[in-house]
Order: sequence, then C-alpha cells, then structure tokens
Amino acid sequence: MIVLKTDRLFLRKFSIRDAAFILRLVNEPSWLRFIGDRGVHTLDDAQRYIIKGPVNSYNRFGFGLYMVQLKEGEIPLGMCGLIKRDFMQDVDVGYAFLPEFWGNGYAYEAALAVVNNAKSAFGLKRVVAVVSPDNQSSIKLLKKLGFNFEKMVRFPGEEKEIELYARENKS
Repeated sequence: MIVLKTDRLFLRKFSIRDAAFILRLVNEPSWLRFIGDRGVHTLDDAQRYIIKGPVNSYNRFGFGLYMVQLKEGEIPLGMCGLIKRDFMQDVDVGYAFLPEFWGNGYAYEAALAVVNNAKSAFGLKRVVAVVSPDNQSSIKLLKKLGFNFEKMVRFPGEEKEIELYARENKS
C-alpha cells in the first residue's frame, strides 16, 4: 500500500514479501556501522523484523518505516519513516538506503515527505532524529531538512552516546 509519493519515489508499507530486501539492507556495512546489528541474518529473521518493527508500528501508531522505491520500475532503494520509541518523548525520523543509491537526493526527497506528512497526517509539531556523531552524511541531510542539534543521548543498553536533532513543524 502506497503511503506517500514524491516526484521520483513511492513510499509504501513493508510486508513480509520484502524480507530479502530487508536482509540485504540491515547487513550492509554502513547499516552495521551507523545503526548496528539487529540480529537479522536469515529470511525468517527479516520477516520477524518486518512484523515486530514496521508492521507493529503501523498497527499501534498509524505510521512506521516505509519501503522507498523508485516510481519508475518500482526498484527498492531503502527505507524511511517515523519511529516511536517507548523510551523517547518525541517521534523520530529514520532512514537507510542501499549504497548504490546514495548521492542522488533520494534520502532527502523521502525524508522531507515523511517529515511533512508527520505534521499534516499525524499532527506532530516536533520531530527528532538520532544520528551517530561520525555519520557526517546523515548529519548534513538532517541540517538540510531543517533539523538542529539539540543534545547527546544514550539509548537504553547502549554504551555510546549519539546526537539528537530536532525540527519544529511550524504552521
């Protein structure tokens, strides 16, 4: 089910049919470095990831991470969407793309659509993003989207601090 459209992209809900794509994406060296190992090492693991993550989020909150595809050919590029973490007050935007699609503006295009939709569809006046301090590409993208550094945070059970950026969705 297509949730958002941009000039070049479709953002749609994940289903278990996307397990092979998820398996590849979450095991990319860039994912492992900046996001971490999510224990997804088989197609069954990938299906569980989709069900417990995005699908559960759609059911609980009405939003979640979406598959990002090129409109032309419906080629899967990555994921982008909103995440509500139990331990965080605000909803955050998350994204990850296969390396061969970096540098084409797809992450910006998808994330801008998601952030704008956060306000129009869900009434979110504030959206945050978390990023590894050494992920300069992601930090540059967040700044381009209008996010500002707010503070360092530590996720429960994690030893490293990460940066939290915020964007106010003004009327």
